[in-house]
Amino acid sequence: MSGPQCCENPPTLNPSSGVGHVEQIGGLNSYVSGSPQSNPAVLLVSDVFGYENPNLRKKADKLAAAGFYVVVPDFFHGDPYNPDNVERPIQAWIQEHGTDKGYEEAKLVIEALKQKGISKIGAAGYCWGAKVVVQLGQGDYIQAAVLLHPSFVTVDDIKAVKVPIAVLGAEIDQRSPPELVKQFEEVLKAKPEVDGLVKIFPGVAHGWSVRYDPQDLAAVKSAEEAYQDTSVIGKVVDRHSGTVVDVMTSGKNRWGRCYYKRQWWGERGGCLCVMGGKLDDSGVGKVTHVGDWTKYIVLK
Repeated sequence: MSGPQCCENPPTLNPSSGVGHVEQIGGLNSYVSGSPQSNPAVLLVSDVFGYENPNLRKKADKLAAAGFYVVVPDFFHGDPYNPDNVERPIQAWIQEHGTDKGYEEAKLVIEALKQKGISKIGAAGYCWGAKVVVQLGQGDYIQAAVLLHPSFVTVDDIKAVKVPIAVLGAEIDQRSPPELVKQFEEVLKAKPEVDGLVKIFPGVAHGWSVRYDPQDLAAVKSAEEAYQDTSVIGKVVDRHSGTVVDVMTSGKNRWGRCYYKRQWWGERGGCLCVMGGKLDDSGVGKVTHVGDWTKYIVLK
């Protein structure tokens, strides 16, 4: 069940925020940003405070500016959690707005996007929304998933994931404490067929990526870092058909270089042992460092 952290630091909702607009997609009012001619699309699934959070819409607009069609549905049908309503605590609200219902409605949204001709879809879920996204990632509905300070997500959920996934946790989190997030990481390490990125952000609390004060520079910096990791889903579902390649570095006096359209993207000392793909000048995407491994998302 959701705890107090899910309700802390509520945003000031604003139905007019963002540069996009609201339209019905899959039977749900949805904040939409970007061109419907863009392929791929990104589905953002909110926390309990819903789709009118200005910080969430800001993220949608940034992804749209990067070339993606972004959809933020109102899974709560105009009834987001209101912490000021003491007669309806979060436990009662959740009974009416379960993640299973959100999952079923998300499938309708995805089907509507496919009917628009969109064939590749990534999804990111925040708190409540993370459970919806991890369920989508267990089937063939989406091509990549990101979970941010997740609630309700279990080790068994991660075991069942079939698509590339990133889990972004907070150091101060009662819903998904670092110990649980590390269990997620161990599960993903044991699933070589599924590319995974797990990161625990130091010094931040549950909800930090969308429930922050824009005037707090440190909070904005942490939220921006989370956005950069979230934007990796765009690389994976990019129109070039993303392939994730693991590169282990070892030895001395040798260098690995990766190019995309003759632009140098990354270099790392050591000889390269490549699993699941080939590094050449046909294309490479984002480089991230995970322990002793360097992960290259290659666009072919």
